[in-house]
Amino acid sequence: MERIARWFERGVLYVTQALLMLVILAALVQLWILFAVAIRDHLSNFDTVVLLTEAVQRAFSGVLLIVLGLELLETLRVYFAQHRVRLEIILVVAIIAVARHVINLDFHHLSGAEIAGTAALFLALTGGYYLVKRAGAGTTP
Repeated sequence: MERIARWFERGVLYVTQALLMLVILAALVQLWILFAVAIRDHLSNFDTVVLLTEAVQRAFSGVLLIVLGLELLETLRVYFAQHRVRLEIILVVAIIAVARHVINLDFHHLSGAEIAGTAALFLALTGGYYLVKRAGAGTTP
């Protein structure tokens, strides 16, 4: 029965990795398409710093989305190779996700509590990452 469970686990990991690679590839292709269309159609419309800032924020958000997918792929790769979940990689994925969210926030329409909550989440994740790296305990059995 254990042999079947290992075979099943490997199969699930292979399928999950393949799916994640396809998702990352599709997102990368779409990001390039969006970039090309934005350059072609809107380059002359960036006549203020605010419009340019918004466009750059959207581009950064798209790039972080790709990096997030790559980090998730790394998590699966490490699990497949070592049969361990590396806590530091999970924290990096969470930090990237929160950073991407922060880039997309419209701070003019948020309450102070929402901004403070996001800041507290970011500080907790980065503090946790620092402690994990400092302790050298990047893996859990």
